[in-house]
Amino acid sequence: MASGVRSSVVSLWLRALFSDKANLFREIFYIFLLLGVCPVSVVHADITDGNSEHLKREHSLIKPYQGVGSSSAQWDFGGSTLVTSQYVRLTADERSKQGSIWNTVPCFLKDWEMHVQFKVHGSGKKNLHGDGIAIWYTKDRLQPGPVFGSKDYFNGLAIFIDTYPNDDSSDRSFPYISAMINNGSLAYDHGKDGRMSELGGCSAEIRNRDHETYLAIRYSKGRLTVMVDIEDKNEWKECLDISGVRLPIGYYFGSSAATGDLADNHDIISMKLYQLMVDHPPEEDSVDWTKIEPSVSLLKSPKDNIDDPTGNFRSTPLTGWKVFLLLLCALLGIVVCAVVGAVVFQKRQERNKRFY
Repeated sequence: MASGVRSSVVSLWLRALFSDKANLFREIFYIFLLLGVCPVSVVHADITDGNSEHLKREHSLIKPYQGVGSSSAQWDFGGSTLVTSQYVRLTADERSKQGSIWNTVPCFLKDWEMHVQFKVHGSGKKNLHGDGIAIWYTKDRLQPGPVFGSKDYFNGLAIFIDTYPNDDSSDRSFPYISAMINNGSLAYDHGKDGRMSELGGCSAEIRNRDHETYLAIRYSKGRLTVMVDIEDKNEWKECLDISGVRLPIGYYFGSSAATGDLADNHDIISMKLYQLMVDHPPEEDSVDWTKIEPSVSLLKSPKDNIDDPTGNFRSTPLTGWKVFLLLLCALLGIVVCAVVGAVVFQKRQERNKRFY
């Protein structure tokens, strides 16, 4: 029904556009286009569709994982990790396990996108499972530690898929996905589920799903975007989007997981890295991207997030100019609707006169 109505509207507009007496309609149509009111569909390709020509195989982990762990392999693993032909199990559904898998080749791409296919499953009931998976882009690799099986005070980027709520005072829904940028000076606080250092995040029901679950991490021109596909609809849903991020090149991709008193199977099915073809301003040519420090420019300190259980600490009240723009757009919309209504009314009046 909706598509039929849209088709009728478009048909009427096109007839008006090509009519000799439709100058006013043409002007109104252009106004609609400028305001984005006209029913014209626009597809935004914010996440790559996995075009193979951009796939960087030296940074990708793909079944059947041939040679993983050998001296000449591009991926190495440690801890409790088990590599099969169908999945890489970082931890089994057993207590007190840690495992990881790391790319042995440093990444020198300034713009990239990582797609992770993973599976978290086990016998534990609600909130009786843990602890979760981390996806890393860091200076050091294969160093076990307390942060989902890897070292604390890391340098680089971490995306945490936390499946167990340690903070009883939080009203967040778990599993919870969050991001953290560290220059080696910050500790991850498990007791607060990392809220004091996270940049943002979202809840995602990724555990014990009957279908595939995916995570996309995109870093381009200082913008970090994390998307999830967990509903088996073959479409990405935004989890977080942060500007002002600076990450050096020459770091390593990896993934780790850990269990404690509670457990789960934490499986990595694939990690595929895609190069993004992006133009940078000429002044960036003189920057040594291997020596910059991981950082992020924020409106507020990550520590302010401790009082915001939703994790959306970057949201701020509307400023004066934003309110002005909203009012201006609303006013323009009202004017356009009024003009269209007047034109339609006039046409009907002229049509009615012909019958007298």
